[in-house]
Amino acid sequence: MLSALTAERVRRDVEVVAAAGLDLPTFLAEIDDSVRRVLRPAATCVATLDPTTSLLTSTYKFGDLHGNDDHDLEWGMIEYGGEETTSFLDVAATPGRAVGLHIVTGGDLDRSTRLRDCIKPHYGYGDELRLIASVDGRTWGALAYFREPGDGPFDEADVEFASTLSTMLATGFRLGLLSRVSSPAVDRVSSGPAVIIVDAHDQIAQISVGAEERLRQVVASDHIASPIGTIAALVASARRLASGQMSTIPRGRLRLHDGTWVVLQASPMAAHDGVTGDVVITIEDARPPEIIPLVVEAFGLTARERDVTQLVLQGVETKDIAAALHVSAYTVQDHLKSIFTKADVRSRRELMGRIFFDQYQPRFGQEIAPSGWFQPTE
Repeated sequence: MLSALTAERVRRDVEVVAAAGLDLPTFLAEIDDSVRRVLRPAATCVATLDPTTSLLTSTYKFGDLHGNDDHDLEWGMIEYGGEETTSFLDVAATPGRAVGLHIVTGGDLDRSTRLRDCIKPHYGYGDELRLIASVDGRTWGALAYFREPGDGPFDEADVEFASTLSTMLATGFRLGLLSRVSSPAVDRVSSGPAVIIVDAHDQIAQISVGAEERLRQVVASDHIASPIGTIAALVASARRLASGQMSTIPRGRLRLHDGTWVVLQASPMAAHDGVTGDVVITIEDARPPEIIPLVVEAFGLTARERDVTQLVLQGVETKDIAAALHVSAYTVQDHLKSIFTKADVRSRRELMGRIFFDQYQPRFGQEIAPSGWFQPTE
């Protein structure tokens, strides 16, 4: 029986931790410790999602799942392959942004492809509760809680409790995205595209040295799982693109452990006689136009604050910002104060540094390659 007092205490704990600006591994571990007091799961799986494309970018595991990545490829193929009616994307479209699988299937869990073909045979769990971390129409993360058959299914009270956490958790995901896990190294991994080729049998056929190094940067934190789930999501989405079920190339932005940002993209490969099922995944250093919107959105700015920030990044003075936005200079100053508070900076210079320098300042002084990007270091 869910205690109302315990649920309220946990909600307050989540709210405080979500606003603390913790790095993602620490935030997620703190949240899991709190929420399991109410939901009593045997295991938790957490996914970070690109808020623009909803592509899975990393996975964290707690409880019985910690360290178990054996079936992530199979899971990712189901999750993003269009076979599942309770995928994270589907749950994000529900009013409460949380569902219990035992409830939505009427107790017939085999109606869920994911539970029937992956979760039950490989892990033996008896029920799953899925929760989306969403705010302002953007999805930043997704959480899956699992129970053993003997612990009983999640009930309506569990789902209702989980749904009240959605916005608070999204705040924590956003702030965690901007927190540095470790000091970025000055001598970074060489830039330029890295490549992974996955064949029609879902095996990695080829992988470049640069790709291996970047994948190692993904798993440099505690509780973070192998990036095979992200690779599976890219491959499954690329095949849906090839079959006409999607209209845009699968693409996601991910921050590595050293603080740098990369862009992952997947494209189906074709032979002379048609599509082969092979998929090429590229991992490239993110350029400013790809990262600035994500970082600015992670600050939680209003639409008008984003407009002001965009002009500040272009070096526009306050009076010219006022003229461009048809407001007074005093109003612009008020917006700037709010922006500085949300970004945890004190000046325009610090704001630009917060957005640009983690990724680009350590590269200043490097030669520019013919591609227009920084020349790889030796």
